[in-house]
Amino acid sequence: MLALAERLSHYKAEGLTCRPVASGKLVRVVGLTLEATGCRAPIGSLCKVETMTGDMEAEVVGFSGERLFLMPSEQVTGVLPGAKVTPVTGEAGLAVGMELLGRVIDGVGNPLDGLGPIYTEKRTSFNSEPINPLARKPIKEPLDVGIKAINGLLTVGKGQRIGLFAGSGVGKSVTLGMMTRGTNAQVVVVGLIGERGREVKEFIEEILGVDGRQRSVVVAAPADASPLMRLKGCQTALTVAEYFRDQGLDVLLLLDSLTRFAQAQREIALSVGEPPATKGYPPSVFAKLPALVERAGNGDENQGSITAFFTVLTEGDDLQDPIADASRAILDGHVVLSREMADAGHYPAIDVEKSVSRVMPQITTDEHMLMSKAVRQVLSVCRKNQDLVSIGAYKPGTDPAIDSAFTIKPKLDEYLQQSMKESVPYDMCVNMLKSLLGG
Repeated sequence: MLALAERLSHYKAEGLTCRPVASGKLVRVVGLTLEATGCRAPIGSLCKVETMTGDMEAEVVGFSGERLFLMPSEQVTGVLPGAKVTPVTGEAGLAVGMELLGRVIDGVGNPLDGLGPIYTEKRTSFNSEPINPLARKPIKEPLDVGIKAINGLLTVGKGQRIGLFAGSGVGKSVTLGMMTRGTNAQVVVVGLIGERGREVKEFIEEILGVDGRQRSVVVAAPADASPLMRLKGCQTALTVAEYFRDQGLDVLLLLDSLTRFAQAQREIALSVGEPPATKGYPPSVFAKLPALVERAGNGDENQGSITAFFTVLTEGDDLQDPIADASRAILDGHVVLSREMADAGHYPAIDVEKSVSRVMPQITTDEHMLMSKAVRQVLSVCRKNQDLVSIGAYKPGTDPAIDSAFTIKPKLDEYLQQSMKESVPYDMCVNMLKSLLGG
């Protein structure tokens, strides 16, 4: 309840309109959705709902005739039939500024770290205007993420949007943590959306660490948060990243996960009556995914960049899952984590053969591209002939390509593995790859 009072007080502080309009009443509660009549408010606006313990915040997510559909940002408790519903005009927006560095906030910008309120001079809308695609700077230089497999074989460019595809328990969070410590980006924005509450503190204290936290902003909306808060959490992470990009800084955005964003939108859409289309996902989900992803990327010539990693949870390790398939089509590349490699103790479990960086040819030298191609060929030859070699059906000396591939493979496996606290600079990754392949 205090969060709502604080947000409404910002209306007056910023000179925004905070005048309540005609009130209505609550007539129905269906699942997570509240239905109100007797008041008018646009979609996306804020309403106050009277409860036994004070006013509750809810957002208008749809309407049918004279009825408004509201989605609360917290657990629905203490709500009575006929409760007063008051729309509030204007939007307080999200507080943004350098003061956010080192802080942990929830889906609407309220601090979670116990370090006191966050005072900033600027507030901005959760939904920014899209950038003219012709105004964006092209992706021309690589971004160091400190991971050998990515720096050397799946080079990421400043301003690229890439997906991290994996099932549960194969090392997504650890891989993200390695990037936060190893990147040369000036600011890191981490969105932990729909994850277990235990993982939030673990990521901040053990994976991010003290040094990584000083240049980071963490947005947390765990699994027990309402669908609206999880949806807002993703928008908040993008809004914060956009602010730092507009200051001319290079930002690394790590959003875990895009699947939870889609599931939150599915819950909201189904609750207001939108019909399911693809495996239970309504059409609005596939409209909101590109709208969110396109907010990342390069700005204009006077702005910085947002290099974004969106994790995608593949249900049952199925890369053809509707969300995985839709995400792969709108991103600038994908990194696939293999459960088979993770089970074998190969970390990070990056499956180079199934992964691709679509901007790598634009930001690396011809020599680097040839080395990457050579590694892929070695991995492909080893995979296709592994069974023959294992059972002794292949006689050494029969095929020089197979002999060469299996000679290099142990060194290549060593190159692709890395401890979670180890960080290798970009130039060193390329030189190590060159040495491995004999120049």
